[in-house]
Amino acid sequence: MLCLLLLAVLLPTAGLLYFINEAVNGQRNMARQELGEAYLGQLRLISTQIDSFWEQRARELDSSAAGERPSIFFEHCVRDHLADSVICLNSDGSPAYPALAAAPLPDPTARQSEWVEARSLEDAGKFADAAGKYAGIAESAKDLSAADRAWQGRIRCLVQSGQTSSAIREIEAQFYTYRGAFGASSDGRLIAADEQMHYLLLLSAHVDDRYSDHAGRLQRLLQNYGQQIPSAQRLFLMDHMRALPLRPAQRLFPTYQAERIAERVLSEGRAIQGDAALQLTGIADIWKMPSRDGTVIALYGTKTILTAMRGFLEARNRSRDPVFSLTPPGQPMPAHGQWMTAGLRLPGWQISMNATSMGKSGAGAQRQIASYLWIGFLTIATAAVLAILGGQTLRRQMRIAHLKTDLVAAVSHELKTPLASMKLLVESLLSGEQFEPKRTRQYLQLVARENSRLSRLIDNFLTFSRMERKRGRIDFARIQPESVARAAIDSIGDRFPVNVEIADPLPPLYADADALVTVLLNLLENAYKYTDENRRIDLCVSFSGGRICFAVKDNGIGLTEKEQKKIFRRFYQVDGRLTRQTGGVGLGLSIVEFIVKAHRGVVSVASRPGAGSTFVVSLPPSSSAEEAAA
Repeated sequence: MLCLLLLAVLLPTAGLLYFINEAVNGQRNMARQELGEAYLGQLRLISTQIDSFWEQRARELDSSAAGERPSIFFEHCVRDHLADSVICLNSDGSPAYPALAAAPLPDPTARQSEWVEARSLEDAGKFADAAGKYAGIAESAKDLSAADRAWQGRIRCLVQSGQTSSAIREIEAQFYTYRGAFGASSDGRLIAADEQMHYLLLLSAHVDDRYSDHAGRLQRLLQNYGQQIPSAQRLFLMDHMRALPLRPAQRLFPTYQAERIAERVLSEGRAIQGDAALQLTGIADIWKMPSRDGTVIALYGTKTILTAMRGFLEARNRSRDPVFSLTPPGQPMPAHGQWMTAGLRLPGWQISMNATSMGKSGAGAQRQIASYLWIGFLTIATAAVLAILGGQTLRRQMRIAHLKTDLVAAVSHELKTPLASMKLLVESLLSGEQFEPKRTRQYLQLVARENSRLSRLIDNFLTFSRMERKRGRIDFARIQPESVARAAIDSIGDRFPVNVEIADPLPPLYADADALVTVLLNLLENAYKYTDENRRIDLCVSFSGGRICFAVKDNGIGLTEKEQKKIFRRFYQVDGRLTRQTGGVGLGLSIVEFIVKAHRGVVSVASRPGAGSTFVVSLPPSSSAEEAAA
């Protein structure tokens, strides 16, 4: 019935929600389309402004490159964040700075006798003689580059001959002075820079203040873009310094990544002029933009472009409701909203208007849609709640009616059984012509037993009635635990055997003796009902943990964990077929729990299916019970 009631509410609700959802989506899409058309003009304006932004950037590159040396212009662009890196070009289109390593020029000393003799001694392994010869050449040389090359040869020979300390002193004397600052090798490398790195490598085993001071000098030299150092040599020495055991600040070069990007583009042959627009270089996330006059190729990473455009767009978003964003080529566009090409300077890039902002611009329509939705949901929720409450009420009434029917049937059966037995016994006695004493006594004993059973059943009903009306009366008095156990056994009589074990001595109880006898009788009756012919029932009375314990143990059918949680409920019966054969209406254990709790005790059960059950009633002794009652 409850399921049918829920279906009657849920099916119309689902249909209503579907139509509301379709109507809302249609209204929302129409609003977005109207707003998209309204903002399309703004997208065109933003696209034009983006073109102007990169046009201005190209003019700045041209104007800066016109009056500066290529290496200084490179440093200026990187430090001022005009580009991630730049490549300055000569008039013939070849790279001026940065550039790949140049091929060596013809060596003017190749046929000079003194140089030939010094090289011959070095090749022959006569390093000491060669070092002396190179020193003579350096002192008499009139050309600075030739002198530096000779000093470089002398230092090389000193190291080969094992005179490292002398080589270190020679480097300090010749290449940490103004005189040794501009000599170049045949391939254009600054000899002083190479030797200063050589100096650090020779001292790398003895890192001290002197080592750190000379490392700082080389760092400053490499960051001085006014010094004529080829870019290939500068990058090579930066790489070596980053690998040396120096302080982090001495291994930091602000232009290192720019040098590395340019070197990669040049080495892969990507430094080719093209249209004055951002184009992929063919290297992941690296874009190039040639200047208008073709003297500079600016290099940008995708992240740099997005950062620059984000700042550009945020400056315009502050004055407009919509939020614009830029998307690189190859990335998916948003499913909703408007977009278009970002401009001639950014081919393949898309400028889009955030769909959320479009929704914000239609706030009035959104509020109207929301009000309709709230009304629909509240109506549906109210109907659902009322249906659930009505279903629960109906289910509760049906359960109560079913319970009453079962209770009347069980009570009728339980009352009819002992009455029928007594009627049969009395009629059997009256049918005889004479009353035989032995037979009469036997029948009267059976009548008395059925009468006791009927009395216990009526007592249970009366106790249950008092429990329901919360009028249960307990007459407390000091009693002995063994007297309660004996009274329960006497009430059982010879109907079934019970093994009794009573510890001695036991402290007295402050309790209602009749009520506790009722507890034990109910537990013993249950043990009898739920065991087979080979039954064994034990009643143990003991003192444990400061409490008096009555334990009733049987070897019957046992209980599952699920059943153990339900057995103390009113009218609950473990096996309806078995209880129908042996009697009972499912009130015994609920009465046990009620009486035990009234005595401030605890009743527990331990059982396994097929292994019997043990019910334990734990009660406080007389002194503690009286104190608790007081």
